[in-house]
Amino acid sequence: MKTFEELGVDPVIIRAIREIGYESPMPVQEEVIPYLLGNNNEVIALAQTGTGKTAAFGLPILQKINRKQVQPQAVVLCPTRELCLQIADDLKDYSKYMDDLKVTPVYGGSSIESQIRALRRGVHIIVATPGRLIDLINRKAADLKSVRDVVLDEADEMLNMGFSESIDEILAVVPENRNMLLFSATMPTGIAKIAKKYMRTPKEITIGRKNEGAQNVRHIFYMVNAKDKYLVLKRIADYNPNIYGIIFCRTKKETQEIADLLIKDGYNADSLHGDLSQVQRDYVMQKFRIRNIQLLVATDVAARGLDVDDLTHIINYGLPDDIESYTHRSGRTGRVGKTGTSIAIIHLKEKHKVKDIEKQINKKFEQGAIPTGKQICERQLFSLVDKIEKVSVNEEEIQSIMPSIYRKLDWLDKEDVIKRLISLEFNRLIDYYQDAGEIEMPQEGERRRKGERQTYERGAGRSSGKGTGRASEKGFSRLFINLGKIDGLRPQAIIGLMNDNIPGRKIEVGRIDLLKNFSFFEVRETDRDRVIRALDGVKAFGRRLAVEEAQASPSEDRKKQIEGKGRAPRYRGN
Repeated sequence: MKTFEELGVDPVIIRAIREIGYESPMPVQEEVIPYLLGNNNEVIALAQTGTGKTAAFGLPILQKINRKQVQPQAVVLCPTRELCLQIADDLKDYSKYMDDLKVTPVYGGSSIESQIRALRRGVHIIVATPGRLIDLINRKAADLKSVRDVVLDEADEMLNMGFSESIDEILAVVPENRNMLLFSATMPTGIAKIAKKYMRTPKEITIGRKNEGAQNVRHIFYMVNAKDKYLVLKRIADYNPNIYGIIFCRTKKETQEIADLLIKDGYNADSLHGDLSQVQRDYVMQKFRIRNIQLLVATDVAARGLDVDDLTHIINYGLPDDIESYTHRSGRTGRVGKTGTSIAIIHLKEKHKVKDIEKQINKKFEQGAIPTGKQICERQLFSLVDKIEKVSVNEEEIQSIMPSIYRKLDWLDKEDVIKRLISLEFNRLIDYYQDAGEIEMPQEGERRRKGERQTYERGAGRSSGKGTGRASEKGFSRLFINLGKIDGLRPQAIIGLMNDNIPGRKIEVGRIDLLKNFSFFEVRETDRDRVIRALDGVKAFGRRLAVEEAQASPSEDRKKQIEGKGRAPRYRGN
């Protein structure tokens, strides 16, 4: 392994990074730094988040800056304000002993006037989110005519977030002879298009395999009935008392509901999603970074670009639709040489996704056994004992009060004190798991018994039957959905849509009628509005769902008449 000196890094930069704790280069740094220190060298670097990419492009850029020329000479584009701030802070740390070198972050959600003033005072490196940089260019506050290096960090994330046109607009005002440095965790087709359009002869540097998962991450899936998903989530958290992780959910609604349930059940948790204001997001992230929050429940969009060290777990509360999103999720743990665990809580319908992910990331998933109540209590107890053994005792601070405590507890022997300490800490936990029972894992090929009503609840199982076959019962509402047999809709898919979008209390599903172009299903009248709000407008089966109440049940003749049409009208009764 080479040293930073051997890579050609300036001693003044080495002095700063040594103070941060950088002892020797990481693989991506060893490959990228000497190449970028050359002239007119462009690079596409594919490596997982947390592998040292910021220093890989940051150190060469800093070293090549002409500090006497106080104009933007490098631009770093990144997808989110959190990552923007993190990169700017890192560059400032690396350049601690480089007098008069100025790095300025610009991003949305903060005062543009203060950012304009900072740019007008002079800057060498701009770290920016694309939208805010375009605003500053249009206001003539960001002059990029002297830029020599443009970095796209987390390039695949920026494309996923729809920044392709913004990147085009920014590169249009940057000199044509600039260098492009493209850093990404995965290599989607959009990255290749950018490289072909804007780069000359870039060197591609891949650490591991393309689109491969992080090396130090263990991948586990728990196969559960949907009704048990939240219960299993709690067991995973309880079985790992020192857990520090992110729980990924599919929707903003689900994110908030799962976070609320965890908080209600006594966990140090909070939510992060697009409905929060920037001030709220900053507050949540600050609490998470200082570990006042152990579990952050987030959507993919809200969590993009988060740079948090030492995460022990990533938990997928259901797998994402695309493999690249899973790669990004799991890459947030097991960083900088540390180990981590990526967990997926799935049902039978998602098992094929596990196989697809395994092929892509070149890793095998382990099928986890759901922890029993006894295993959880033992794990928690030993964690407490471990903390007691390792606690730092401040003899001076407690010396004056210890005699009184000794007298108070003098009638108890050592065994009694230990038993009472354990009981004080764990009576609630032990009582809960004594009464909880064990969670059954679903078996492939399970079908509902004839005549049994389908149900959906927090984690209710998905059924493949066609409903009860009975006429509508009193107390149920009949709902229309603009999907039918032609779309590949099956009864279990309707249950699945509710599982994915309506976490919470039990929802009972009655009769399901599948027609050619659209379908009907029944839910309790008390759940009607909740189901409509949750499903109407959701994207599924390649289209936006339309869900509304059907005002009357069609006759069989009318059903056949509607089925014969080539489109899916909203049926409002006979």
